Amino acid sequence: MDPVDLIRDGKIKRYFRATKKLRVPNLIYHITQRAAGKGPLFLEESDYLFMLWLLKEMSHRYSLKVYAFCLMPNHLHILLSPEQKNLYDVMRNLFSRYAMKFNQKYGRKGHLFGGPYRQAVCLDENYLLATSLYIHLNPIRAELATDPVKYRWSSCALYCETNTRESFVKAHFILGLISEAKLESKKQYRHFLRRSSKLKADHVLEHEDAIERFQSSLNAKFPSIFGKVEKKRQISIASGLNLLGSKELDRMIAQMRKEPFPNQPEGRKAKKYIIEQLIARGYKREEIAVKLGLSRKTVYNLLKSHL
Repeated sequence: MDPVDLIRDGKIKRYFRATKKLRVPNLIYHITQRAAGKGPLFLEESDYLFMLWLLKEMSHRYSLKVYAFCLMPNHLHILLSPEQKNLYDVMRNLFSRYAMKFNQKYGRKGHLFGGPYRQAVCLDENYLLATSLYIHLNPIRAELATDPVKYRWSSCALYCETNTRESFVKAHFILGLISEAKLESKKQYRHFLRRSSKLKADHVLEHEDAIERFQSSLNAKFPSIFGKVEKKRQISIASGLNLLGSKELDRMIAQMRKEPFPNQPEGRKAKKYIIEQLIARGYKREEIAVKLGLSRKTVYNLLKSHL
């Protein structure tokens, strides 16, 4: 089935792609890109400023909503949503213009970026909030800062400081998931940053399910808040999609573990549905087998079945 159809049917919570990316308007995408090899993307302050200038220009020229970003010395994160079917053009323009300028400035040749950018689609409020926290905690994990708010090359200050200038970054969308009161939402967000900075988080460029695992830790640490966030359904409203909540999926998994579904067409269909959801979140089939208490052969057979 086409991935867009799976999304619209609520069967996919998160869609990760390095190639054959989606270009659906009004979905929220987590874009990651890294330098080729061990080289840097940014050497001087002016390099960071030029990338931010380009990103701001792209947001105005292409009707692009930017929710968060973090520029690291050798990679970057952008959380965004295009209003038109032009994501590929936007990213090609952004990265090619930056690479051309960088190569001219430093007299270098060859590819600046390490292949195509990567794309994960955020289809869940909890995943979206977790992604923003993950992005803003990057400088802490890399030991480039002790306070993420003080790191200059991210949008973190817009999420935490009360007196910030007008920006092309639309921090209020994610902050609104926490609280409708602006000051309270910023206070809570900084609290989340401080308390989640010690949580283990893998590098998303090395582990496709890094944010899912980070989200699970956040759900356990802030169960009441993340329960409320999920009910907001802002993504569903913005994208026009009718999505299954992550807690509902967790409930289905718990029920399946407690009372295994009967080996009848209806029970097998329910198992297959859960497996498809977990695959969409980045879990490998071997991990799914362990998580659901099934054999790997059963997982493979269910995926092959026409139910």
